Amino acid sequence: MNTDNRRFDTRAIHAGQQFDPTTGAVIPPIYATSTYVQDGIGGLRGGYEYSRGGNPTRTALETQLAALEGGAHALSFASGLAAEDALLRTVLVPGDHVVIGNDVYGGTHRLIRRIFGDWGVRHTTVDTSDLDAVRAAIELGTTKVLWVETPSNPLMKISDIAALAELGNEAGALVVVDNTFASPALQQPLELGADVIVHSTTKYLGGHSDVIGGALVFGAGDERAEVAERVTFTQFAAGAVSGPFDAFLTSRGIKTLGIRMQRHSQNALAIARRLEEHDGIERVYYPGLESHPGHELAGRQMSGFGGMLSIALTGGGEAARRFAESTELFQLAESLGGVESLVNYPSEMTHASVKGTEAEVPESIVRLSVGIEDVDDLLADIDQTLERL
Repeated sequence: MNTDNRRFDTRAIHAGQQFDPTTGAVIPPIYATSTYVQDGIGGLRGGYEYSRGGNPTRTALETQLAALEGGAHALSFASGLAAEDALLRTVLVPGDHVVIGNDVYGGTHRLIRRIFGDWGVRHTTVDTSDLDAVRAAIELGTTKVLWVETPSNPLMKISDIAALAELGNEAGALVVVDNTFASPALQQPLELGADVIVHSTTKYLGGHSDVIGGALVFGAGDERAEVAERVTFTQFAAGAVSGPFDAFLTSRGIKTLGIRMQRHSQNALAIARRLEEHDGIERVYYPGLESHPGHELAGRQMSGFGGMLSIALTGGGEAARRFAESTELFQLAESLGGVESLVNYPSEMTHASVKGTEAEVPESIVRLSVGIEDVDDLLADIDQTLERL
């Protein structure tokens, strides 16, 4: 089935998910195999030789991912950081420079600062919502990657993808957008000019907290196709591929992505508004609120505001810890994007590795991944938690 002209929810269900032609099974089978019989030496069936290089279940997921983001090519990896590593190792050499946001996932910052830093790659950390700061940070001829995460993790900053893509293209830099928080259901960075999208598919795409994975999606065009080809070789040569069972679980999760993101967004907005009314909360970081400085921009480049929000507590780190340890439905755990609600204390959990850097998260911050439970139950959990502060 050609899904190119279908709408998002239809593509999410049908792209790469054709029924099995042998049995008629509606769900494509999981190809749990490491290798493939050849019709004579070099006579590959469907191009499959060894599952590090390709597996039909992974191919189905990659087709699905490309369709969701409007991309020309997609690759599925063992984790989000494996995807980031493969991309950066492919396009960077010692002496190159990366511009990265000052509020990004701690693992991304750690990868660029410590792994690639030791390799001789320099980076500059800026607020990517400040176009003048980004422009000043770009080094013509040396900056090879402009890394954008919007909404950002955990302070929910909104960056102008189209404007940043223009800046990056003028400088000859690859513009990479981490679309994990918004998901392709709410935001389409390639349409706004980005070159490559990165995902932790562990999060909203998988959606059920039962699989680890990552992905890269490349836009159309000769230059992007050349980058995609090089990264494909890096993936094959280094081997950080997703297994067939992980690919299957991710594909299954994607099929309900659109409807899940609607519920995540509705619940998060209701909770953000409740939190904004409380004296114990100094600030609520959620782009769906009119008080958010990026609200208008988010409304233009997103079709919804997502399920992630953070709060700063007036009582500082002690109150933040007490809040994070007092919720019931919101379970204290790392990660995000699952159907269940989670609470996280970034300073000591997801962002502990960036302490002492420009990306350090204030101790007063608590991050919420709002699930799809009944919103009244979630609000009751928030209310009882606030009473304990």
